[in-house]
Amino acid sequence: MKIYWKEMTISFLACFVVPVLLINLLLKPADDLKEDAARVPVDEFSVRLLMEDGSISILSMNEYLTGVLLAEMPMDFHMEALKAQAVAARTFALKQNKHDGADVCCQANCCQAYISVKEYTNAMGREENVAKAQKAVTDTAGKVITYQNDLIDAAYFSCSGGRTEDALAVWGSDVPYLQAVDSPGEESAVYYTQTLNFSKAEFCALLSLDAGSRVAVENIRYTDGGSVDSIVINGTEFTGMQMRSKLGLRSTAFSITAIGESVSIVTMGYGHRVGMSQYGANAMGAAGCDYAAILTHYYTGTEVCDYVGTEN
Repeated sequence: MKIYWKEMTISFLACFVVPVLLINLLLKPADDLKEDAARVPVDEFSVRLLMEDGSISILSMNEYLTGVLLAEMPMDFHMEALKAQAVAARTFALKQNKHDGADVCCQANCCQAYISVKEYTNAMGREENVAKAQKAVTDTAGKVITYQNDLIDAAYFSCSGGRTEDALAVWGSDVPYLQAVDSPGEESAVYYTQTLNFSKAEFCALLSLDAGSRVAVENIRYTDGGSVDSIVINGTEFTGMQMRSKLGLRSTAFSITAIGESVSIVTMGYGHRVGMSQYGANAMGAAGCDYAAILTHYYTGTEVCDYVGTEN
């Protein structure tokens, strides 16, 4: 009977080597297995994205973050600001899990805005912007923001009007890394200020007030971030958030002037003003700050580090 050396080698591997490998794997400590899983680069993770039509798209983290940058940030911003946005968006995506069957959705008022590269180039025709967004993502590969070794809720917005706001003042819960900080250099922002003019009748109707002889504004209280905390108008108290919602204001940082039959409101900034100001990040980048310095300025007491974790 002939016995070939190749057949003997295969037989040996099947009978001895493979079972040994399996036994070693089974006996390997759980912590070591977790460590192996953690070695998978975070930007190779998949993101389950809930689309507007209710479907779920499975994207790589890099593909998803590129689409977030294209949808969320002006692409003529400084590269360090774009990198800061990429890290904030990566941290946000890894932290969230608020939708059944999906990690995040594509709605800016819920999670993060998103546009695919194909949709963007078809609409804008700016392939250089796509390359810029991709570079911001790859240059910050695996970087996230943490507070005491935990991922943060990386809130961000367009423009603060000069100072950001505490989470406590906006959402009612104190978050140590979401505190009011100065945000200089935003004066060139499109939404730095806005003036809205109302007739007395229109103003009172929007606030469900009786349009009496005049509009009386009293007892305005402000937050540390410069927002209106509460205000009394014609004897009725409103929060700054209520005023923003009822009057369609860009932010809760506003001043109000009532003269005769007209009411004028000047707002500062655009958005909830908690966390990173995108226009402020651009100003810091132009002033020579790198993306880590930008992020640790807007997220108090945090650090920028490599992500250590496992894919869901």
